[in-house]
Amino acid sequence: MNSTLSRRSFLSRTVVGAAAVAALPESLLASPLSNIPIGYTGITWANSHIEDGIVTCAKLGFYGFETFGDVLVQWESQGGLEPVLRRNNIPLISGYCTLNLTDATRRQETLDKAVSWAKLIKKTGGRIFVLGPNPVPRDSYVFADHKANIVATLNEASKAIVDQGLTPVLHQHTGTCVETRDETYATLDAIDHTTLKFGPDVGQLTKGGSNAVQVVKDYLPLVQHMHLKDYDGKDSRLAYYCPLGQGKVDVPAILQLMAGRKISGMVMVELDNDSKNPSPVAPAELAGESQAYLKKIGVKLRA
Repeated sequence: MNSTLSRRSFLSRTVVGAAAVAALPESLLASPLSNIPIGYTGITWANSHIEDGIVTCAKLGFYGFETFGDVLVQWESQGGLEPVLRRNNIPLISGYCTLNLTDATRRQETLDKAVSWAKLIKKTGGRIFVLGPNPVPRDSYVFADHKANIVATLNEASKAIVDQGLTPVLHQHTGTCVETRDETYATLDAIDHTTLKFGPDVGQLTKGGSNAVQVVKDYLPLVQHMHLKDYDGKDSRLAYYCPLGQGKVDVPAILQLMAGRKISGMVMVELDNDSKNPSPVAPAELAGESQAYLKKIGVKLRA
């Protein structure tokens, strides 16, 4: 049976978010945020340098790491990524995997990929399957024409992923079949919540024109993982994102919503970087800027 909740139900169960960091006394800010374990995703580094990302994230005190399902596949021929993670004392939390949600003729292929990636994520120690929608030509795309297939594929794939022992989370993304606020809400209202949860990317929401704080508020009971990303619309090499605290995303308010919640996954800092034309600022320095901001607003990282 498809177990769904209306947005009104979600709204009645959420808490009120905090104001921006500048409006809050430091004493009120430090305590709740200090208990939120924060991880980091590997997208700031080129896939070929993912080991550098693991080493850096461990040194910066992040609690966990995320990489792409395809990266885990590539590392299998080298004995897997788990020994590198263990050596640096940082666990894999999640794997990001793009699934085709719009082409019904490829449903079985999509399900097979989901199961294969799920097994690999679990083998490497992860517990979250970040389910990314497939890219579409946004200038001609009509969500209503694909909604039924998107929901059906999500429900089937999430059940198969749960059967492998992982928690799947839907991750809305710009340039894909689930991008806008309305598309995100329509999809979240229709999916089977007993298997599929929500893993919002607050930077992607902001870039796509949504109020990220409001979206997280509205679906807070469903949020079991998160990409914590900031957006300033400036540098194309960083996909117009930026280190935390330098853009438009109300990071403290987002974290206040997550404070005190026990989730299956983790809040993961993320900052994209163009592998072909990367930022002149080194990935380790970019990650360090976000780490410094988190510490400034009261987030406690590992020693």
